[in-house]
Amino acid sequence: MKHFFTAAAVVLASSFAFAQEANPNAAQISFTQETIDYGKIKKDANGEREFVFKNTGKEPLIITNCVGSCGCTVPVWPKTPIAPGEKASIKVKYDTRRVGLFQKTVTVTSNAATPTKVLTIKGNVEDVPAAVTTPVNNAPAASKVSK
Repeated sequence: MKHFFTAAAVVLASSFAFAQEANPNAAQISFTQETIDYGKIKKDANGEREFVFKNTGKEPLIITNCVGSCGCTVPVWPKTPIAPGEKASIKVKYDTRRVGLFQKTVTVTSNAATPTKVLTIKGNVEDVPAAVTTPVNNAPAASKVSK
């Protein structure tokens, strides 16, 4: 039993010795804003917005994936590495045919020191009043009554 605890202590100590430290030169992703508020927008309005970011690290930034929280939120991200000091953007399109309040997320996965970042879009899509479909007679009332 004594040898078991000694062996466990040696294994535990060696695992700490081989633990990897964070890379001080790793890419860093810094967004100008992490939440975009659409405010009040009309149904079928342009639902496209951009999250602008900069690689503030010392190595190229590679975004491996961006996933919207539902099918109504579609992200498009750069597929090529972003050099240190360079800016780029993630375009997000929300389906504005869905009327009402919304709050959706886009999860960004990259090789940055913080590998996962969650971005948020929110707003309120207002329904557009239905167009009048019945004909309206705007002609002056001229009565031609025959006797």
